[in-house]
Amino acid sequence: MLDYKLLEALAAIVDQGGFERGAQQLNLTQSAVSQRIKLLEARLGQPVVVRTPRLLPTPMGQRLLNHAQQVRLLEHDLLDQIPALGEGTQRLRLAINADSLATWWAPTIGDFCHRRGVLLDLVVDDQEVALRRMRDGEVAGCICATARPVQGARAQALGIMRYQVVASPLFAERYFPDGLTGQALSGAPAILYGPDDRLQQRYLDAHGFKDPFPHHLCPSSEGVLHMALSGIGYALIPACQAQQALERSELVDLESGYTLDVPLYWHYWRHGGELLDALTAHLLSASDEWLLPLRA
Repeated sequence: MLDYKLLEALAAIVDQGGFERGAQQLNLTQSAVSQRIKLLEARLGQPVVVRTPRLLPTPMGQRLLNHAQQVRLLEHDLLDQIPALGEGTQRLRLAINADSLATWWAPTIGDFCHRRGVLLDLVVDDQEVALRRMRDGEVAGCICATARPVQGARAQALGIMRYQVVASPLFAERYFPDGLTGQALSGAPAILYGPDDRLQQRYLDAHGFKDPFPHHLCPSSEGVLHMALSGIGYALIPACQAQQALERSELVDLESGYTLDVPLYWHYWRHGGELLDALTAHLLSASDEWLLPLRA
């Protein structure tokens, strides 16, 4: 039988990034929390965290965290019938892509968090790779571009996020005086969210461009927009995010009529309890205002 006080200590130090802050969260001494982790590791016969260079769960530790979060979600279902079990607030650890976070996520999810007393612990990842978080058991749900769920999870289509390739007028005049030619693309700096950002390569592949290209890395969706506005590079930006700047002529559409569509899917644990089911229903109904429908 698992001792959930030990799992609670594991979750606290991982969530807070250290033993001291984890102990503060649990209102325990650092020594008490350390003893709980040592006892858990002794019972398992293997470590549950790597302590240096920074504290991270081991594969076994991550499996335990996954289990602990699912248990908390199931316990939350009982609070309506048995309020004495604890407070109604629940924390959900979810993975979400930066462009969704910068556009439709907050206005879509705000009312749900208020009504259900949900606190969010968001992990920001590219939509192409966020599913790894689900596969590794790090999160209870994620938004990604993959339709097929991992084992033990379900996936629901949310819709399409549409991107346009944009730049400042001065940048377009400087680098693309004759349009998006191969020579121009080989010399014009692009702005990528990060090394896992595959949108730019998809765009270049669609134009038959295979050569290396100069690029900035900016791990912020808002930062990519501001860098494009400042003329530092060109970028693929969500149409809903670029709309106002295009209307004010602060950005120009480098290829009028061209868009790149990215499907978004919501993945969640199959046995995550009523709260995750309710969140799923809310996302499916509320995201329609922001995302285009997926084509059959």
